Amino acid sequence: MRKFGKWIGAGLGWTIGGPIGALAGFAFGTLIDSSNFEKFDTHPDTTTGDFVVSLLVLIAAVMKADRRILQSELNFVKKYLVKSFGEEETREMLRILKEILKQEIPVHDVTSQIRQRMDYSSRLQLIHLVFGISLSDGHASAEEISVIESIAAGLGLSHSDVTSLKNMFLPTTNWAYKILEIETSATDEEVKKAYRQLALKNHPDKVAYLGEEIRLKAQEKFQKISEAFETVKKERGMP
Repeated sequence: MRKFGKWIGAGLGWTIGGPIGALAGFAFGTLIDSSNFEKFDTHPDTTTGDFVVSLLVLIAAVMKADRRILQSELNFVKKYLVKSFGEEETREMLRILKEILKQEIPVHDVTSQIRQRMDYSSRLQLIHLVFGISLSDGHASAEEISVIESIAAGLGLSHSDVTSLKNMFLPTTNWAYKILEIETSATDEEVKKAYRQLALKNHPDKVAYLGEEIRLKAQEKFQKISEAFETVKKERGMP
């Protein structure tokens, strides 16, 4: 078997089965001997491998949204993944991503599988990464945004959570309030309560089990929430 990233070497769990397993199995089958692929241990808990494979499938779904794959898009994805996971891991991820891109992706079935097997905080982090990769150039087509929102809905994420995440990358008017998931009419106490709830839901420790790379990306999201809170406090003169 060729050398694989540590997230595969550590094993895969529930993504071996179902629609994700079909997509991943096809991709891995082009890269390693099928007999070796069948030897991967499977278990019900979400592993780093499950998270990363799910991420690659969702990235592919978004990239295929406008029915064309541009080299510039692959370059942006590569740049983002290198920053997040390093050169060696990214090489493996891109090989698998390119194989997944050749297939039709049943988005509804894929998101249903993830929703059933992955906890809410990890699903939030998953869509945060999808937004980050898709909007890393400061732009996304209407088709891409629509697919991301459809993915988020399929993952069972609330509309307010999705709006919060989107405003971290494409800030709109009153972006800080939207990140905190509150209206500008909220009282100071409601602002503080919203921040506490978001901080708890999005704390990096919630996804620490997925590895240091994922935890660090979650830390970026956590810092953006804190930035929004500080912005609102400053505007209002809150202590």
